[in-house]
Amino acid sequence: MSVSAARILISNDDGINAPGLKVLEAVARQFSDDVWVVAPETEQSGAGHSLTLTRPLRVRKHDDKRWSIDGTPTDCVMLALNQIMVDSLPTLILSGINRGGNLAEDVTYSGTVSVAMEGTLASIPSVAFSQCIRPDQRTKWKTAERFAPEVLKSLLDTGWPTGVLMNVNFPAFVPEEIQGIRVTEQGRREMLGNNVEERVDPRGFKYYWFGLGREVGLPGHETDLKSVREKFISITPLHLDLTHHQTRSELAEAVAKEF
Repeated sequence: MSVSAARILISNDDGINAPGLKVLEAVARQFSDDVWVVAPETEQSGAGHSLTLTRPLRVRKHDDKRWSIDGTPTDCVMLALNQIMVDSLPTLILSGINRGGNLAEDVTYSGTVSVAMEGTLASIPSVAFSQCIRPDQRTKWKTAERFAPEVLKSLLDTGWPTGVLMNVNFPAFVPEEIQGIRVTEQGRREMLGNNVEERVDPRGFKYYWFGLGREVGLPGHETDLKSVREKFISITPLHLDLTHHQTRSELAEAVAKEF
């Protein structure tokens, strides 16, 4: 069943003034005249699916359909759905376009993906978009600009089940180098041993910088990591049921009992 784009809500984790948000707005307006933006006041990269519970949130209205929140991406979606747009909810939520890929375990840390998670929890079809980057190179926004409309149209025409969100990553290459689109699975990185770098500041004090782990090879698997490396746009369907059903079944036979 196709997905309606009659009223679109956009958010992100890079903030209300991020260049990727402007790109996504332009994409969204190709599908609807009713586009709303509710995004963080400042960058919230790595905020994950966090919710602000220990302080009040401030809301700033830029115009009738453009708002910023001094909170997390999840805060933005919750306020949009429960306050700002409560009288007429969006039919589609788009997140991004993030500066940097959201691949493999990134999805558990990503505020970009968490926007789509929160939308999915509210039973609203949601898509997260990210533009991969490479060190010492300018962000290839033209790639996202060129292919995001085609990817989104295909997804909307095809549709996807309730409880599933779409995680889209554009490779860090110019449009002419892109080889196609793949529907992928979530990859894996090695998270221990090489993803924390120790440095020393000018005063001689140590500080630490988090990096990315090395990719774990999964022979025979079409992962998001592999696809963007090979210059393919990656679309990964994700779902929020974290239950491992095979283990649950095995444990039920061995452990479950009544007292």
